[in-house]
Parts: sequence; structure tokens; C-alpha cells
Amino acid sequence: MRTLSVVIPATDGPTTLEHAVRAIEQAEAPPEQVIVVDRPEHLTSGAARNLGVRQANGDIVVFVDADVEVHADVFARIRTAFDEDPALAAVFGSYDDDPGSGSLVSDFRNLLHHHVHHEGAGPATTFWTGLGAVRRDAFLRVGAFDESVAWIRDIELGMRLRRDGGAVVLDPSIQGKHLKRWSLTSMIETDLLRRGVPWLRLILAGRADSAALNLGWRHRVGTAASVLLVAALLRRNLRLASIALATLAVVDRDFHALLMRRGGLRMLAAGVPLHVLHRLLAVTAVPIALGGHLLDGGNRQHDASC
Repeated sequence: MRTLSVVIPATDGPTTLEHAVRAIEQAEAPPEQVIVVDRPEHLTSGAARNLGVRQANGDIVVFVDADVEVHADVFARIRTAFDEDPALAAVFGSYDDDPGSGSLVSDFRNLLHHHVHHEGAGPATTFWTGLGAVRRDAFLRVGAFDESVAWIRDIELGMRLRRDGGAVVLDPSIQGKHLKRWSLTSMIETDLLRRGVPWLRLILAGRADSAALNLGWRHRVGTAASVLLVAALLRRNLRLASIALATLAVVDRDFHALLMRRGGLRMLAAGVPLHVLHRLLAVTAVPIALGGHLLDGGNRQHDASC
């Protein structure tokens, strides 16, 4: 029988940690081991998770964020996934569609994550440590988390697991409630500097897949329509603005239905402009990432010639 070790990195004893641990302990088929890494500020999340894995003795390591309250069936689903597929290296899940924060920005951001992961269900070229499980031997064989990669080490790890020949699967039925409270500022900072720029840097370096999750064609069409919408509004071109809004209504119809179902007209009215902002941040990340990539390339060439 396979054994599970849960690793939770936690900084400054977050108030959500107690809820996260209690949900794990009360779940069906609970893990044999729960490791909470008391993470000092100077220790990166990747380093904290690597430290936790070194203490783990389970065959499967399950990463759970300190602000995620897992559903009761999570560990039963994870055990079944690995039992049924010997080639499976990793599996990860999704936030549920019932966020626990209560603010419009938080609900939008968590519902967007839920939607993207449900759209991307199946074989994946990425990974997610909010709620994801990996074979311990596969994790160690590919070198664990690269502690030099900023913010999105889980995505980079997923690429290495795939290149090592292991299967990675996104199973959105493996769910947890996200307890984090987002502000508009934290959303902008995360989407631009902690996700957008680092992810594009990995793509430019050939270490991530440009078609993974929300970098697929729907996101690209929606991004183009969002840029067109803002440009049209600035130029007071109502015809172009109407075309852009119509395009977003078609491309995002499933997400808009989710917003409406979970928060009504108020959530939909807030979610559409927030989604446009989210995509504009993705556009803004492109020149920043490209400039950093070119600068790093120049530095490497200089170092090689010295």
C-alpha cells in the first residue's frame, strides 16, 4: 500500500494553517505523515518544500498550501490515481468554486483559477503545489525544486517531470477551498511579477510550455480583445469597443456563467473588468520578461568571453 506524506510550508504561522491541518486530519484515507515547515522569510517556498520532502517517508508527497482547506475525498482520489496508473509521476487539482474569503477581488481570482484548471483537465506539462502530489522517487530523480527559479517553481518542476518520461495529470476533482483574501494590489503584483514575468522567462528559456493552462488559444484571443477594448475606450470608438466586448462574451461565456452562478450580477459586473485587467497584466509582462531575458543572455555571453 502506498503511503502519503503531506508537506505544508508556512510563514509566520498564518491564521489559515489551523484550518488547513484540521481538514487534512479529518479527511478520508488521511496521509500517514503531515509535515509543516516553519518557513523563515529568507527561505524560499521551493527551499521550504525541498526541506519538507527530505523529512518525508511516504511514497507519495502531497504539497498543500497553508491557505488551502482540502476536501474530504482528496487523499482517496490521490491514492486511486497512483494505484491505477503506474506511469503517473504527479497529479494536481484545483480550487473549488466556493471561495472562503468573501471579497469580490478574492472571489474573482479564485474562481478564475478554478475555471482555468477545469478547462485544462487531463495530461499536463506543468504542476501546482497549492494541492498537488508527486512520487517521491520521481521528485528526487529530477532534482527537486529548482531554488533559483522565482515564484513558479512548480511549473518548472512539471516540465522536468515530463521530460523525465513521467506522466503529469491535472485532475480538477481533487479540490480544496482557498482561504486567501486577495486585494487588488496583491492581484496585480502576483499576476505581473510573481506569475506573468517569471512564466514568460521560463518559456523564453525553453523551460515551460507556451500552451499550458491559461496560455492557450482562448487566453490569447481574450487578451487581444481586452487590449482592443481598452484602446477603443480610450479613443471613444464605441463600434470597436462593442466588437471587443462581443468577442469577450463569446470566448469567456463559460467563465461568465460561473461568475453569474456563484455571485450573480454583482460578481459578473466586477469580474469582467477584473478579467480584462488580468489579461492586460499578461501583456505588460511580455516586454519586461523579454528585456530580462535579453539582458541575462548578454550577461552570459560576457561571462563566457572573460
